[in-house]
This record gives sequence, structure tokens and C-alpha cells, in this order.
Amino acid sequence: MNNRLYVGNLAFHTTEDVLMRTFSECGAVSEVKLVLDRETGRSRGFAFVSMASDEEANNAISSLNGADLDGRALKVNVAEERRPSGGGFGGGGGGSGPRRGGDRRW
Repeated sequence: MNNRLYVGNLAFHTTEDVLMRTFSECGAVSEVKLVLDRETGRSRGFAFVSMASDEEANNAISSLNGADLDGRALKVNVAEERRPSGGGFGGGGGGSGPRRGGDRRW
């Protein structure tokens, strides 16, 4: 199993410290990463928490999935591996319309 957990449905004011304390009740926490909006710096309402072992990760899922934290019911499950985004050169997903700005010179 993957020890990295997805934690969703977070209140926007929930901090990494709060998540660290909450998940520490289920075992040793290796890392907490609260995902922030790039433009505003505000929480996007989800995070990733890495537990030290499979057993501790399973314990966190069974204990905290659906539990109330800061007035919200947490969604806790195993994080999926990142999929390729398809952006950039040679990655497909480019679209077929003209470029922004109206410049159609290719």
C-alpha cells in the first residue's frame, strides 16, 4: 500500500499544523502538504499526508475518514499516483484553436 494519503473537504482555514496534530493521533506522520492556490495563496481545500507505515496509514483512513475537523467531514483515502498532465511540448493536449492574443503566425 501507499503511505501517502489524500485528505479532502478541508475548511479553508485548516493549517498544516492542525493536520499534523490530527493525523499524529493515528501514528507517525512523515509529511503534511497543504495544497495552496498559486495566485491567491489560499488553501484549495485538500492536502496530502504521508504516514510512516502502511499500518498507520490504514489506521488514519479508518479513524479519520468522515471525522469532523474544523466543522467539515474529512475525506481520507490513499492518494493516487500523479498522471502525466499532457501539457508542454510533445505531450499532446495542445488544442486546435489559434494561440491567445490573436497572433496566428506559427
